Amino acid sequence: MKSTEHQEFIASVRALLTKHAGSAAVRAAMDTELGYDETLWRLLCEQVGVAALAIPEEYGGFGASLVESLLVVTELGRTLAGVPMLGSAVLGAQAVLLSGDSAACERLLPEVAEGARTIAVCWAGTGGWDEPGVHSEGEILSGTAHYVLDGLHADTLVVVTSDGLFEVESGAAGVTRRAIPTMDPTRKLAEITFAAVAARRLASADPALTARLHEIAWAAVAAEQIGAAERCLEMTVEYAKSRVQFGRAIGSFQALKHRMADMYVLVESAKSASYAATVAVAEQSPSAAEDVWVARTHCSETFTTIVAEMVQLHGGIAITWEHDAHLFFKRAHGDAELFGQPRRPLTPTA
Repeated sequence: MKSTEHQEFIASVRALLTKHAGSAAVRAAMDTELGYDETLWRLLCEQVGVAALAIPEEYGGFGASLVESLLVVTELGRTLAGVPMLGSAVLGAQAVLLSGDSAACERLLPEVAEGARTIAVCWAGTGGWDEPGVHSEGEILSGTAHYVLDGLHADTLVVVTSDGLFEVESGAAGVTRRAIPTMDPTRKLAEITFAAVAARRLASADPALTARLHEIAWAAVAAEQIGAAERCLEMTVEYAKSRVQFGRAIGSFQALKHRMADMYVLVESAKSASYAATVAVAEQSPSAAEDVWVARTHCSETFTTIVAEMVQLHGGIAITWEHDAHLFFKRAHGDAELFGQPRRPLTPTA
């Protein structure tokens, strides 16, 4: 259960997003090359300090935890705002921290905490995140990273290879970036190719490091999914109260009441699973792998189910460009594949 402080924090983030990240603003931002509203990101960083939450105080952050960061990700899921919170402030910053390279942390993280620097984690190969797309020979990188969040304009690239983590600065010789078409227009992904690029090693190969990074990524996506699913439920209930058919609001029909009640139960159970995974990952609990698997699986299924119900209960209006239902539908299917699916943890035998 969230504390009073967390509830107040969520309220402040939601108030800012309600004012500055409405549907019109999100749609305007998704048509830009950057893919998000720079003013919104600056407000989130300056007024709430979202990018500094999980960064230690010694590196210019607030020294909070991943719990607070993922609460922000949840709120962003409600709006579909594509600011670089998940890709940079969560995954990018955590990758640098996990490397254990104090010099890199001192050099990069203060600007990340301010919102002045973005980090993109270059990881997936053509088949997904199980096999890195970039390979290293010493400190020379070659290959292509696929599906890179915030990759097109990131100031720093953190590259995951089978030989460790590497840092590449923006504009390095041999780096080619291109935007790739996606189903979800609210989230920009990039393909980044490295042609014999000189890099700085942050950490040597460590299966525990990449496993931890995977768990953080999956927990963050689950948090985003429950925020979006909850908003879809709210939109559906609001529509059912206002849409009149046969002289009655459609929400008064028993069959639709039952369907929306089922949606509510599904969302609430997914919220519990997501929050349990968030806490487990933040505290590095022994149960983190199991909790993350449950959250990743349940939240993906929940969001997909809720958005399908939303489309059906809205009727024809839901498949028009003007309505936001199709944006949530596309985000649901994109999120279900983002960072791949975790393998089910083995259950210890007695």
